[in-house]
Amino acid sequence: MRAYLDLCQRIVDQGYWVNNSRTGKRCLTVINADLEYNVANNEFPMITTRKSFFKSAIAEFIGYIRGYDNAADFRKLGTKTWDANANLNDVWLNSAHRKGEDDMGRVYGIQGRTWAKPDGGTIDQLQKIVDNLSQGIDDRAEIMTFYNPGEFHLGCLRPCMHTHNFSILDGTLYLTSFQRSCDVPLGLNFNQVQVFFFLAIMAQITGLKPGIAYHKIVNAHIYEDQLALMKDVQLKREPLPSPKLIINPDIKSLKDLETWVTMDDFSVEGYQCHEAIKYPFAV
Repeated sequence: MRAYLDLCQRIVDQGYWVNNSRTGKRCLTVINADLEYNVANNEFPMITTRKSFFKSAIAEFIGYIRGYDNAADFRKLGTKTWDANANLNDVWLNSAHRKGEDDMGRVYGIQGRTWAKPDGGTIDQLQKIVDNLSQGIDDRAEIMTFYNPGEFHLGCLRPCMHTHNFSILDGTLYLTSFQRSCDVPLGLNFNQVQVFFFLAIMAQITGLKPGIAYHKIVNAHIYEDQLALMKDVQLKREPLPSPKLIINPDIKSLKDLETWVTMDDFSVEGYQCHEAIKYPFAV
């Protein structure tokens, strides 16, 4: 949690103002941020200097694992994170590739599970990784990427956290996740939870020991209307001990994640936090 606050302070102290054309707002911005999460010790990175939540982030990532391309399926899992992008994005609403209400197109999980080959057919990136890791194989390319510029026009949103690279060292599984852009006050904790969860669940279903998850962010920013709350409220609070993520031990395979797993299979133990902070959201 201290590393999160250190990044926030770095943006406040060293950031440059950048005009963001998508939102019409200025961002205080730094380039390159590196965070680490100790999955081996189950130090779950839920923010403690404001009230935070975790189930929506995990639900969204399970939707990616399942290759969902419809916001309704994400809602059934317990998250509404794709409702706006699927149904309120004017460019996507006017796209000839949109199939109808709640359609997201070829984004995130679709790319991870059914990457289209130029000569026909598809590649299931995640299945290949699970198969290799389950046999203790690390071919130095255990990579799942959602970033497919050739198909951006076929989806409602290009990915922010776009690539996940697994590694095995001495029976321990590591993950390096890459993110191109991050709204630090609001979005970062969502992404932190997902990076931690992805390593934890992949270690569990492949029989490997979890190690460290490395989270690399290229463009880390605080919007101008978030800055006062960050400086005057959150950065003045002391972090509390990290909670633990409890995962149902009966989840033993990718098939389990694809079929019967629900949010009831995940809980948090020992979470303490300060009061909520209502940061403005940049649409």
